[in-house]
Amino acid sequence: MRTGGCPAGSGRSARLDPFSLPVRFLARDEAADERVRDVELTRERVVVRRSLSGMRMALNLPVSAFRGVAIRVALGEGDATVAVVLEHKDPGLALPLFVSREADEAFAEWRSWGNVLGLPLLVEEDGRLREPFARLGGVRIEPVRPRRRRRSALKRRRPSLPLRRRMGRLSDATPVHRGEREIIARN
Repeated sequence: MRTGGCPAGSGRSARLDPFSLPVRFLARDEAADERVRDVELTRERVVVRRSLSGMRMALNLPVSAFRGVAIRVALGEGDATVAVVLEHKDPGLALPLFVSREADEAFAEWRSWGNVLGLPLLVEEDGRLREPFARLGGVRIEPVRPRRRRRSALKRRRPSLPLRRRMGRLSDATPVHRGEREIIARN
């Protein structure tokens, strides 16, 4: 397991890879004694170790206890930072997974973490978290796409004649073998 710096994913060398779980890293925690907490993340469980007022504790939570993987934009002085966060109902248990100034990198990480952990993708909007895509259970719902051949740019490049089925016709030249046994390939 890899041990990272604080906060997770803030530099190119400290990037957490969602495809190499389990992973262990340090994250900022303003309420903890040393202002840091030790996080161990697997596909099924999250273990958060920290000390509060001299008392050491370990929180062992299933990944399903988290609401989802959220993407947050923080505007700073002249630049914006995009963070990918594993969101919990309790804001004190939210875990930063990736922080970057590049929106494309953060978007790719957001999708990767959501797929690996099997949690819904969330977007922060006006201080609230919402799902950006409509879902029915675990399946994303999208509008019906048009058929490929009818409304495609490639329609004019493909002949439409083979799309029609023609009825077979018997002619005088068609061989008909009556009284012969069928030859069937059997295994």
